[in-house]
Amino acid sequence: MNNVSTKPFGNADGVPATLFTLTNAKGFSASFSDLGATWVSWLTPDRDGKFDDVLLGFDSAEACLEQQAYAGAVCGRVANRIAGGKFTLDGVEYSLAVNNGPNHLHGGLRGFNAYVWQGEVCGTEDEPAVRFSRISPDGEEGYPGNVEVAVTYTLCEDGAVRIDYAASTDKATPINLTNHAYFNLAGHASGTVLDQWLKLEADRFLPTDETAIPTGEVWHVNGLRPFSFRVFHRIGERIHAKNARQLAFAKGYDHCYIVNGAAGTLRLAGTLVCEENGRVMTVETTEPGMQVYSGNWLEAACGNARGKGGVAYKDNAGIALETQHAPDAINQGHLRANLLVPGRPYTSTTVYRPAVQA
Repeated sequence: MNNVSTKPFGNADGVPATLFTLTNAKGFSASFSDLGATWVSWLTPDRDGKFDDVLLGFDSAEACLEQQAYAGAVCGRVANRIAGGKFTLDGVEYSLAVNNGPNHLHGGLRGFNAYVWQGEVCGTEDEPAVRFSRISPDGEEGYPGNVEVAVTYTLCEDGAVRIDYAASTDKATPINLTNHAYFNLAGHASGTVLDQWLKLEADRFLPTDETAIPTGEVWHVNGLRPFSFRVFHRIGERIHAKNARQLAFAKGYDHCYIVNGAAGTLRLAGTLVCEENGRVMTVETTEPGMQVYSGNWLEAACGNARGKGGVAYKDNAGIALETQHAPDAINQGHLRANLLVPGRPYTSTTVYRPAVQA
């Protein structure tokens, strides 16, 4: 397709990586790497028609592997956290790597983000796409079962990026796939997102302990003003609210919101707005929840790795809106919905859609 181009993206532990760039007739562009099935860039217009890259990311596979922010990568086999790095399934206790305080995070020491996937161009002339796939073997990072996983990115006619996930297994195993993109509608190199506005289609969220594991409770946002985004609020407006222990634990927002409506149906989950330039982004998903992470530890996570164009990303330089199942769902009965079993494939869709306001 003449609306898809490829070029080398460096090497990942000696394996060549490739960058796939999708463009459409309206001038939208998005690029993706087979390393970690990573979303690397997304060019969208402001109210004056000026295109800018609104996605935090890195210029090479080497830089991607150097940082621990998971920027734009697909996280798995289980995104987010598993308490203590342990779970029991069919009477067998499984032990995973503990790589985030006392917990397992984003698939372990070498999660899906650190492998070069098989890339395949697909889609149509009007809506080009790239499909990444790999097999996660039985025992990888301690998980049971061979898992075949595929992630397809489509650049839609209106500039939206649609992500379709699919997975199947030959043995019961937990699964939770998400994309860890960080968005900044002022441009990836513009500073923080704290003055951008967020609205969430969520009346409830999951409070956590100090290690970011859900407590087992489900809280309604009524009366919890720092956590209510049922109308638009600036991300930084209440991020350091006094007496908000939940915010103090994470140095800001890092919580799973339960998206209103029926899981499994594509529905609106949230809207992000940059008043300064008029850029708007909506998130639609079939997933039950969305982890809202305000990039509170970005500087430490990036370390010495520099972002695209040599940018040093600081804390709150982007916000991640990660559609997914609940953290630690495999260990929490009322949330235990992320089990993948033979004969019942996992599918999920999320759409990040750009718009402009006057």
